[in-house]
Amino acid sequence: MAPRHIAILGGGLTGLSSAFHLSRRFPSSTITIIEKQKRLGGWAANTERVQLPGGRGSVIIEGGPRTLRPSANSVLELIHLLGLSDSVVTTPKSSPAAKNRFLHVPGTPGIYKIPGVSLSYLWSELRFFITPGVSFEFVRGWNRPQGVLDESMESFMTRRGHPVTARVLGSAMVHGIYAADARLLSVRAAFPKLWELEEKGKGRILWGLLTRSKQEKEAEKQKEEEDRKRYEMGDVPKLVDGAAVYSFRDGMGTLAEALSRSVSKNPNIRILSGTEVSALQFDDENGFEITTDKTNPIQPSHVVSALSLPALNKIIPDAHPLPYLTTNPSSSVTAINLVFPTDKIYPPGFGYLVCRPEDDYAADDAGILGVTFDSTAHDALTPGGERVTKVTVMMGGPHRAPDTSLPVVLAHLQYHLNRRKPLPEPLAVRVWQHRNCIPTPLPGHLERMGKLREALSEGVWGGRLEVIGAGVRGVSVGDCVESGKMVGMEW
Repeated sequence: MAPRHIAILGGGLTGLSSAFHLSRRFPSSTITIIEKQKRLGGWAANTERVQLPGGRGSVIIEGGPRTLRPSANSVLELIHLLGLSDSVVTTPKSSPAAKNRFLHVPGTPGIYKIPGVSLSYLWSELRFFITPGVSFEFVRGWNRPQGVLDESMESFMTRRGHPVTARVLGSAMVHGIYAADARLLSVRAAFPKLWELEEKGKGRILWGLLTRSKQEKEAEKQKEEEDRKRYEMGDVPKLVDGAAVYSFRDGMGTLAEALSRSVSKNPNIRILSGTEVSALQFDDENGFEITTDKTNPIQPSHVVSALSLPALNKIIPDAHPLPYLTTNPSSSVTAINLVFPTDKIYPPGFGYLVCRPEDDYAADDAGILGVTFDSTAHDALTPGGERVTKVTVMMGGPHRAPDTSLPVVLAHLQYHLNRRKPLPEPLAVRVWQHRNCIPTPLPGHLERMGKLREALSEGVWGGRLEVIGAGVRGVSVGDCVESGKMVGMEW
């Protein structure tokens, strides 16, 4: 029997995806989206077109995610169903943005190209950081302690490789994805493939990767093909075939805006934006009762929470607590968009990450996690014909108090890029503050989420409340959209 009334708490990308897919699965059900902010879409909607001075035209800047990977079938499905195919722009695998990624090591001016998965690391400028980890990984056998079911990313890389490799490469990778401390992040939750490769290679990750048989590769390919049948993607996969990443002509906000328009036009979906939920209680007759700061109590039969787990913890009844909602910390990130009046700022590439300083996160360090070279991935030629360069500086995370003032940021960029002369004055600057925007799953996260699901399926909850979002599974756009697609499968 279809749910009578579904309330969705949170109108970010996860909540919008939930409403979109639930309305297709249960076309007769009433759906109410309750969103604290006036604007739907959350972090993914932070796209702006900025007019540049002096008649230089305009550029798109992003305050949230910049690109998507073709492997996320759930996003390709939305592109097809929402009619966004003509908006897709791709970055081919042959482009500098796909081939060239860099790393800055604090204390050393300049950025260094990260070598690919080959022996090229032996003559890379980063070889002194990479070689110890690779060497120990090859000679060490199985060394996972008995009974260990999870560990931090840095602990894993140190155990399998070397502390220097773990600090430099491991921390940089975690900065780029989770804006977190690699010494805290669960390797199984964030990078499950590494855990699987270690088991397959009997300890040796590289051996597990290099010894994949033809049968295993064919089985993986067949599984991928079978999995794709669950999605209505039309010809969209052909659009991104051969692409390293892709986006939209008018920025990533295109996806969030299209989803917002789609659900807004659906007569069965009611949107309560600018409305905050203060309590989620049980109602013996109707199922649930939701109290907000703007409306009369809402009485749905089923609820989807796309809120952060700590936010959900604040509104559930004290008599019926749920486990592990406040276990994981979250990172706050400041994104700074800079548009320069020149095309000679950085080498061609995707951008660079910054690893953890050797003396740990200090109060007076730069606080920069990474910098994306936005103009390399997409043409930044303005209508007036003058070349400009866009970069985005990501700051914060484990750096507790980064100095985001423009002179300080420009000075650090100059040092990172090893420029003799100061950077030119930016034509445009946009600062985005994202508080507690990326959860950090701690070791044991997968087991804890399993116990949370068990608690939701039992007792008064009875499977009528589903908890989804970045705090439960992955933090990427694809993960969030996938969570929305899969919600309510048991209803």
